[in-house]
Amino acid sequence: MRVLAVDDEAPALEDLTYLLRSDPRIAHVEAVTDATKALRVLHRAMDAGQPLDAVFLDIRMPGLDGLDLARVLSRFAQPPPVVFVTAHQQPAVEAFELKALDYLLKPVRQERLAESVHRIVHEVWDSKNPAEPAAAVPAQPANTTPPEVGDEVIPVELGGVTRFIRLADIRYVEAHGDYARLHTATGSGLVRAALNGLEERWRSAGFVRIHRSHLVSLGHIDELRLEDGHLSVTIGGVVLPVSRRHARHLRQLLVRRARPAPVSGQAAPAGAAQPRNGLGSSS
Repeated sequence: MRVLAVDDEAPALEDLTYLLRSDPRIAHVEAVTDATKALRVLHRAMDAGQPLDAVFLDIRMPGLDGLDLARVLSRFAQPPPVVFVTAHQQPAVEAFELKALDYLLKPVRQERLAESVHRIVHEVWDSKNPAEPAAAVPAQPANTTPPEVGDEVIPVELGGVTRFIRLADIRYVEAHGDYARLHTATGSGLVRAALNGLEERWRSAGFVRIHRSHLVSLGHIDELRLEDGHLSVTIGGVVLPVSRRHARHLRQLLVRRARPAPVSGQAAPAGAAQPRNGLGSSS
C-alpha cells in the first residue's frame, strides 16, 4: 500500500512518517509539508497510473489547510481515503462531515495508527481489488495486537464544545433529521450524519437497526421484552421500540450472541442457549 503524509511541522511529519513506515502493510510513504505539494504528488501519482491509497493529513496548516485539501480530494473521480492527524480538537465535527476515514489525535500512538491502516486495508483496499488474493496484503506481525473497531473515536457536539467518545461506549443512536444523537452512559452528543450511513459504517462493530429512528449496540442491550404484541429493548434503563420489520433479525442476532460455543468435537445440546441479562425472558 502507498500513502501520503502531510504536515507543515517537520518533527510531527517525521514522527508520522516513521510510524507509517514501521507498518509492514505500507510499502511506500510520500511526505510533504503543505497542501499544494500534496496535490502535486497526488496528481503525479495518478498520471503515472499508480494513485496513492490514502492520505494522512494535518488540519491546521498555513495557506490551504487540511480541511480545504480534503474538500478538493472529495471531488476527485476516485478520492483517496483521508485520515486526519492533528493536535487540535475544534475542527473535529467538520472533519467528520467530510467523511474522513478516521481522526487521530497527536501524539499518535502506534496501536491507534495501526487501526487506521487496518480500516484502509479492509474497507478500501479490498473493495478496489476484489480479485486480488488476501496474501497480496501483508498481515500484521504476530506480536502486534490486532486493532479493534470499538477503538474508533467519534467527535460530537455538546453545547458548542467538541467532545470525543469511543465507539465502544455508544449505547444507541437516535435520528434527529440531518443529525444523529449518540447516547453513552454519561450523556449524549450530536453528529451531522444520517442513520443509514452510521448503520452501514458501524455494522461490524455490533450495531443494528431496530427502528427507523434507532440504531443500537448489541453489546449494550440488557433486555428484550414482548408486551401486548410490541417488542422493545432496554438499554441502561431506557426502553426503545423495535419495529416489526427489524424484530426477526434482531432476535436472530441476540440468540447467536447468547448461545455458548460448543466444546471442540462436541455438538451443542438442544436448548443450550443461555440469554444474558434477561434477554428473551419476557418474549
